[in-house]
Order: sequence, then C-alpha cells, then structure tokens
Amino acid sequence: MKSYTDLEQSKRLANILPLESADMCFNISQRYNMPPLMTPYSKFNEFFNMEKTPDFLIPCWSLAALLKLIPSYIIQQGEVYFGILDLNECCLKYQTNDGVDLLETKYYDNYIDAAFEMVVWLKENNKL
Repeated sequence: MKSYTDLEQSKRLANILPLESADMCFNISQRYNMPPLMTPYSKFNEFFNMEKTPDFLIPCWSLAALLKLIPSYIIQQGEVYFGILDLNECCLKYQTNDGVDLLETKYYDNYIDAAFEMVVWLKENNKL
C-alpha cells in the first residue's frame, strides 16, 4: 500500500503547495549512502536543531495531508459540487446532489495517486 507521494509527485507538489502542508519528507542525501528516509517535514528543523531545512530534503504528503487540502465542496458556475471519496474504487470526484459530475479522477490502485491528481487539478483551476 502506498503511504505517501512518490518523489516525482512530491517535487511537483512542492512547487505548487505551501511546504508547511507536507507532513513527511524524503532524505535524498547520498552522504551516508542510505536509501531515502521518511522524517516529519515540519519537525525536521526542531528534531535536528537546524536553522533552515537543508536542500537534500524533499517534502512529501501522506493521504491524510492531501485530504486536508481538498475542500469538501466547490462552486462552479453557480452550482455546488460535493467531494466524494469512492470507497469501492480508488478515485475522488466532485458531483452535485443530483449526481451530476464536475470532475472524477482516474481509477487507481491507491488513494494517494487519486488525491494527488485531484490536488493538482484543484490548484490549476484556482479551487485551492
């Protein structure tokens, strides 16, 4: 089960979202010849007593962090669309009470990818 955004997704989100919204981070330092480590991004400076976050840390987002960013409803051309998390399929969508779709993500094998797709769409369409 995918627990957080992958490195490509993380880099893209880091360019469009406030970094404080990330709840984890990749440590891509090759200094100790270790694989990427996960560390809470907002706590890194505090844990390691550093003034600023080093460049070798790439923020990433868990599903919970992504879902916090996604509004429960959006208004498009005067119509209210409510966000729906499809529990049978890994997809997110916005639709009216009458079932009219505004947007539906692709179906994935995990919710992280669906939430990533939705966050990017919302940001690109000025809904975040």
